[in-house]
Amino acid sequence: MTYLLDANTLIEAKNRYYQMNFCPGFWAWLARSKMSGHIGSVESIGAELRRGSDELAIWAKQESDFFLPESDEDTQTSFAEIAGHVATKAGHMKAGALDEFLSCADPWLIAKARVLRFAVVTHERLNTESRRKFLIPNICQHYGVECINTFDLLNRLNARFILQ
Repeated sequence: MTYLLDANTLIEAKNRYYQMNFCPGFWAWLARSKMSGHIGSVESIGAELRRGSDELAIWAKQESDFFLPESDEDTQTSFAEIAGHVATKAGHMKAGALDEFLSCADPWLIAKARVLRFAVVTHERLNTESRRKFLIPNICQHYGVECINTFDLLNRLNARFILQ
């Protein structure tokens, strides 16, 4: 299985559990796992991260191949289908939820995962009653895309960060 990471997994890692100054092994593991074809993300998430001015922005610039392009026809078609689906649900959501969802990287992440049959890694949780915003796990569930969190990913890929 291959996994595509949501921005919140990288941001949370940088801000909390795997800060770059005390857990460089996590970031090296990400790069190695990308090279072995196990993980990655999408270009719109890379662009979002590179807009920052912190060490995560620098990392996203240095690891540009971590982020897969979304310009292929299959991903574009999948994005259009996802946009159509969420548009049919917009009347049940708070005002602006549709525009917010379509203007961020989330639908691209789901579209790419759907096309490649990859799983999505996010800190968002399934909540089919959500009316505040469109949640990645809800959309993934609708399209049969597996959705897990960072800790499940680390366990599945047997990540080990061992002090030497």
